[in-house]
Amino acid sequence: MIKYVHVSHIGNVRSVNEDAVSVCHTDAGYTLGVLADGMGGHQAGEKASELAVETVLADLSALEKGMSSEGLQAALSDAILHANDVIHREAANNEQYHNMGTTIVVLLIDGHSGWIGHIGDSRAYKVSEGKALQLTEDHTLVNELYKNGQITQSELETHPRRNVLTKALGTDIEVTAEFDTVTLAQQEVLLLCSDGLSNMVNWERLGQIAGMQEVTLEERADRLLQLALLAGGDDNITIALFELQDEVVVASIKEWDS
Repeated sequence: MIKYVHVSHIGNVRSVNEDAVSVCHTDAGYTLGVLADGMGGHQAGEKASELAVETVLADLSALEKGMSSEGLQAALSDAILHANDVIHREAANNEQYHNMGTTIVVLLIDGHSGWIGHIGDSRAYKVSEGKALQLTEDHTLVNELYKNGQITQSELETHPRRNVLTKALGTDIEVTAEFDTVTLAQQEVLLLCSDGLSNMVNWERLGQIAGMQEVTLEERADRLLQLALLAGGDDNITIALFELQDEVVVASIKEWDS
């Protein structure tokens, strides 16, 4: 069984939280995490992220048991594209939501393996032995400049336009998401986050804190949140952590219950 925890905070500067997040075990036994970071003005951004999470959660919560890996990826893609349609239609039909959009990162796991789908710069990391490996690639202007050799790694992390997206959910009629396979082993952690965390806390600290096996998952999430706030907290901060529950602990709980 996978244990999970999530936390979201408005930060120190913003007047509203435009992030949205939801994690659950579905009736069919899949583990699901959806995180979105909205944009387009305070009401519009909040609406976009909310619609993204609600739509994807509803679609993927209805999946049947025992689907193939290819079937899960197809379902994940369909859910993200459905969310794009919902957001784009709402923006077209309501002037106050004009041009709204959102990032999205989705984790869908069956047992110990599954898929990550994403659009934008909300990220997924795998943490193993205290080191964080970024699994997603930011859809941002500065990442394109970096890949083309126009800026350095240090410039990438401090560039004044590092938050300019090249791709978002809901801003266009058609969009393509990126997908990556993912596995989760004992003593590994999967981390989903908005850029309110990743812009404030470097990957080394992310790995150190998320990988602290001696403290609870809830405490690790709170420590990451506090680090982002102490570093300035100039954006909304949202974090979701996933970890395999210790089988020995599970067995002892079942024995106690019986």
